[in-house]
Parts: sequence; structure tokens; C-alpha cells
Amino acid sequence: MCTTHKSTHCHDHKHNPSSSCCATPKISTIKAESAVADCCSSVDKPTSSDSCCGSEPGESDPLVVIPQASEKGTLSRSWLISDMDCPSCAAKLKKAILAIPDVVDANVVFATEKLTVRTNDELVFDVVESVARTTGFPLTDINAKNTSGNAAQPFWKKNALLLLLVAFLVIATGINIVNKELGTIAFTVAGLFGLIPIGRKAIRLAKNGSPFSIETLMTVAAIGAVYLGETVEAAMVILLFMLGEQLEGYASAKARSGVKALMDLVPDTALRINSDGTKEEVAASELNVGDRVQVSPGDRLAADAILLSEFASFDESALTGESVPVDKKANDPLMAGSIVNDRVIEIQITSAQGENAIDRILHLIEEAESRKAPLERFLDKFSRWYTPAMMVLSLLVIIIPPLMFGQSWDTWIYRGLAMLLIACPCALVISTPAAITSGLATAAKRGALIKGGAALEELGHIQNIAFDKTGTLTQGKPVLTDIRVLTETETEESILLQSAAVEMGSSHPLARAVVVKAQEQGLTVIEADNRETVVGKGIKGTVNDQHIELYAPQQFDGEVIPEIESQITFLEQQGKTVVLVLINEQISGLLAWRDELRPDAKMAVEKLVKLGIKPIMLTGDNERAAKAIAAELNIDYKAGLLPSDKVKYVEQLTANAKTAMVGDGINDAPAMKTASIGIAMGGGTDVALETADAALTHNRLEELAPMVALSKATLSNIHQNITLALGLKAVFLVTSLFGITGLWVAVLADSGATALVTLNALRLLRFKEKAQ
Repeated sequence: MCTTHKSTHCHDHKHNPSSSCCATPKISTIKAESAVADCCSSVDKPTSSDSCCGSEPGESDPLVVIPQASEKGTLSRSWLISDMDCPSCAAKLKKAILAIPDVVDANVVFATEKLTVRTNDELVFDVVESVARTTGFPLTDINAKNTSGNAAQPFWKKNALLLLLVAFLVIATGINIVNKELGTIAFTVAGLFGLIPIGRKAIRLAKNGSPFSIETLMTVAAIGAVYLGETVEAAMVILLFMLGEQLEGYASAKARSGVKALMDLVPDTALRINSDGTKEEVAASELNVGDRVQVSPGDRLAADAILLSEFASFDESALTGESVPVDKKANDPLMAGSIVNDRVIEIQITSAQGENAIDRILHLIEEAESRKAPLERFLDKFSRWYTPAMMVLSLLVIIIPPLMFGQSWDTWIYRGLAMLLIACPCALVISTPAAITSGLATAAKRGALIKGGAALEELGHIQNIAFDKTGTLTQGKPVLTDIRVLTETETEESILLQSAAVEMGSSHPLARAVVVKAQEQGLTVIEADNRETVVGKGIKGTVNDQHIELYAPQQFDGEVIPEIESQITFLEQQGKTVVLVLINEQISGLLAWRDELRPDAKMAVEKLVKLGIKPIMLTGDNERAAKAIAAELNIDYKAGLLPSDKVKYVEQLTANAKTAMVGDGINDAPAMKTASIGIAMGGGTDVALETADAALTHNRLEELAPMVALSKATLSNIHQNITLALGLKAVFLVTSLFGITGLWVAVLADSGATALVTLNALRLLRFKEKAQ
């Protein structure tokens, strides 16, 4: 019974699971076929490909752009990177790799310590490994786990050079107390010992396209100090630099801890059940779609799967942040990394290698890191000319006073070297990526994935947030909410049972909701005889020799008495879809459905309002249904919108203020792309997820406000870091120029600023939304 949008029930469909009254749109360019406008009700949201309706009633022709495949003919390979301590290391390695002939593209992801290279020549991969090794960042196979050697090494081995240098300096200090001349020699030897690895790295980096690295500046400064006879200071400069590098590496590792925790959620092995019933332990990488796996209590799932056992309880806290165990029943989907709580279970793998829930999150994090914030891009460009400019300035400080004013060469060489060290842009360069990495990791831990610094920065400025209704603010599937009995001869149970019998076997969401309700109440549903769709009106059939008909009120030709009309109006004003149940041609009952609000929708909207953000609902639903939902949430709304209308309205909002668009369907993708930032529900379509700049991976709307608050906190953290980095440099540049501070203070200022900036960024890992 295909009807209008006024709370009606669609029934132009065959009663078998594979049928549909609407052809499934083919995705190529993609242009979705026009939805059959009269085939959908206010809650007709498809839950599978056989559904009768589009994403929202009346929505039609969104043009969806599919991501382009990689260039034809190119080969791609990925590695894990070792010894990468900071984002500037990633930049150095990328620069070195891009300098290799025949490399088409290279992407270094600091958060996941991953390098991906595209080339037209397979032999180039060997050159890449060689260049990375000589640059100081050895590569290992992408399938190897925990290969970041530093994490597994004991403290003494990981810090061997630093400990040896400390020992040298202690010995040199003892010698210096006894004999000043021998002490000078000892400090010189200690300094040169510490300088050897720094100098080697500086030479390697210079050869691979990074001549103005901090290692270069340190080498020049240390050699200059030895030349001036400041051997103690030269040795201390090197010690402080090496100590700063270790602290920076530690801080950066902490910043990556959220991402590493995700990577470690998937176990290395799984117990596969073979076709003959035997079991064997296999590497998780060997699992294929369709494999059956046994999982014991306390173990994690090695891939996405469905539950084959009758039921079980799962701990998904590492993925969702929800501490309460989740109960699952047979055929329910399961996420990789979940822990089985209470029993031995069997599962069937549904994700291919590298495509499980955790892999998808990691992949999006990798994409995110390549999308830098505008502020970060500016600082990258700034640092490229800043370091050479400061080297020229230091040179001028060294030569102008002696040549033009007859000053001492030694004095001004010393001051020029101090300026050179203070001018190092490390703290400034790391100020933004350190904060963004921490912010992205914290968001991911909470189930909110933000695709890069640009999105994170944009999110912190939004003033409006537009919501799709069906599947975003609501659960996206109709629930039978009311059964009204209108005659004395029937009961709620009899009305439900007979209606379910007529609807049995239908693929329509409303029909399925009736059958599910009956089954939940323990009723045995049989299929009605002589079932027949009445085109444009409804459906009918015979149950126990009684003639049962289900019609939309607007399509019923008979008389409806005022008392029944008032009940229909009352239900429709609540945003519900209503159907008349006729038994032997007498109106005996009413059924009403509604797509219920998500449990956290009201709380999510209230939190956003308290942050000063104005929410609005955009929907293709009819006015009455939209008004009912909007009233519950106390927000503005626009009803009856086609996808093109949504785009126009979002354009209007965005023209006046930064606007976010939250959606889940193909129909929402154009509006999400039009908005300042698009946010997808994690359970939405792939197109929506690809289009969006951020995603709520666990479908929790209540994470929207914390995501915005985190973005604001990250922007504040970045501003603090930049102020700290530039402020310290400004102070010590002046003091060095006037000879108040020396080389070791210069190094301390640089390393200290870098450490402070990084530690400040790490505060975001402990971010908690302030009580509203």
C-alpha cells in the first residue's frame, strides 16, 4: 500500500526476502536512482539492500563521488619505521625518500610509524630501504609486530651512548680537578665522542636533502666551542642535546600510545576450526573471510566476525570506552579486539586481512595525519626559511662586530654560536603536530575519529551543527510502539498475531517490525493464506478463516468514525506511522510505528547547546513527523527536504557561520561535503564515511560535544605551545646577543622548550570534558 508521507505504511512489495519495490541503485559514478516517493513512510529507513525505501522519504538524486583508485601501473609497498622520535624525523625521512629517482609518492605517518612508497620500478624498494637506513631510520616488514626496537630494549642498551658520555664527563671532571691541562684534553675527548654520532647523522641528513637540521647546528656549535677552548661547555652542550633527544623520544612515544594501544588489540594468533572439526592455531594474518574460529574467555577477537554461538558477553571497552559488558546473540556482528567474557564461543570471520574495525580506524588515522591543519602547514613553510635565515643572522653576528667595530673575534664567535643553537626551530615545529597527534589519539580512544589537523582545527570553530534525522538522531529502524484495540472481540495479542501473519515474509522495515514484536512477546507466527498486495492501498490475507486487511488511513475507502479519527490524529502528532487493522471488513485495531530517538540524542543536543553551538534538524520527512521529533529535542528543524535542498540550506548556514553536518546515508554525503566539516555516524554508509571529515565510530552522539570541546582544547594547547616556543627563543636570543647566557643555556633553552611543548601537548591525552 504505497501512500503519501503523512504517517503511512508502504506495501508495494512482494512478500519474499529478496524483493523490493525500489531498485537498488548501482554505484559507478554514482547517481542514486530517484526514490519511489510514495513508497516510503516517515520511518521507512532501509536496513538492508532489499528495503523498500531510500535513506529518507522523498529523498532522491544525490551525486556521490567515489574515491579514485591509485594511479595505474604504480607499485606500492609499506614498512614500519624504527628510531623515529618526533614529527620532524618523519619530515626528514620523507624528504630523503622523495629525493630517490622514480619514487612517485611517499607518505610517512608518525602516529603509526609507517612508511608507504609508490613507484613504477620494483627495484626502487631496495633503494628506499637503503636510504632509510643511512638516514637513521631502518625499516622492517609491515607485517612484523612490535619491531620498534626501542620499546623492547633494556634501559641501559637504549641509552648506551648517553650513559657512556656521562661516564666520560664524570672521569673528565675528576681528571680536571687534579690537572687542568689533562682535564681540558679529557673534556675534548668526551665532547668528540658524543659528537661523532651527531655529526654522522648531520652528514647523512645533508646528503639526503636536510642540510639545516638540528644535528647540523649542534655539530657547528660544538666544533666552534672546542675551537674557542670552551671544551667543558662543548661537552655539556652535547650531553644536554642527547638528553633532550631522549626526553623528546619518550614524550613522542607517549603521544603515540593511544594509537599503539589500538594496534596491540588484535592478537597474533587464533584457534581456527577446520572443515573436519579439528582445531589448529594459526597466525591472525592467515584468517580468511568465512573461517570459523574458537575463542576462549579472556581472549580477544582477531578479526571482525559474527557470533555462531547462541549468546555471549563481550568487553568492548578498549574500542568504545563503554565499561559495561555488551551481550550478543547468534548472528550479531562482533568487532576485532573485543574480549570474550563468559564462555567459549565460535565465530565466523567477516573481515579480510587488514580490513577489520581496528585496521579501518588506523587507516583513517594515517589519512588524518597527512591532512595538516592550516596552522601546521604555515609553521612547516615558516621553518623552511627560518633556519637558513637564522644561520645567516648568526654569521652576521659573528663577523660584523669584529670587522666593523674592532670587537674580539672569540667573543662574537661564541655569541653567534649561542644564537645559532637558540634559533633551532625544533620546539616551534613540534608545537602543532605534537598537540594534534595527542588530540587525534584521544578522540580515537573515545570513539570519535577526526581525519587530520585541518578537520580538528575547523571543528573547534563551529557555531552551527545540522543533523540528519533518520539513522542519525533516530535509530534508523521503525519500532512498533502502539497496538490499539477498537472492538470488544479482539485483544492486543490477537491484533498483533493476525497482523504479523499477514506481514510474515515481507522485506519491508515496518512489516519486519510487526513480526519482531510478535516474536518478542513469544507468539508463534504463521503465514497468512491468500496474501495479496492491494496496489497503492495495503495488504490483505486470511488467518484462521478470518479476512485480515492492513490499510493506511488515507487510502481506506470506507468510513472512519470520529472516535477512531481522533486516535489516529493523536498518534500521528507524535510522529508515528499509523495503519488500520480490519478483520472481516470491520476496523478492529490500529498499529503505530515510530523510528525512536537514539537514547543519547537529547543529552548530546543539550551538551552542544551549552557549548554555544546551535543545533538544527534537516530531514526529508513530513512536517508532522519532523515537528514531533524536533519538539522532543527542543531544536529547530527543516522538513520535506530533498538532498539538493539540504545542500542549499547547509550552504546558507555555512555562509554566515562555521557549520558541521552530521549524517549517515548516501543522501547526506553532498550536504556533509558542503558544510565546513562533515561528521559521519560510524554505522552509516561507506560513502558517508568517506565523505566525512570526522566519524563517530561507535555511533554515540553523546561524543559530539566532547569532540568539539577536545578540538577547542587542542587549539588552545597549540597557541600555548607556539607562545612558549617563540617566547623562550625571543628571551634567550637577546640574552645571548648581549653575552648574558652561553652555549649550554642555549641548548638547555632549545631542548627545554621542545620538552615543555611536548609535555604540554601530552596533557591532551588525559583530556576530560568539563562538567557542564
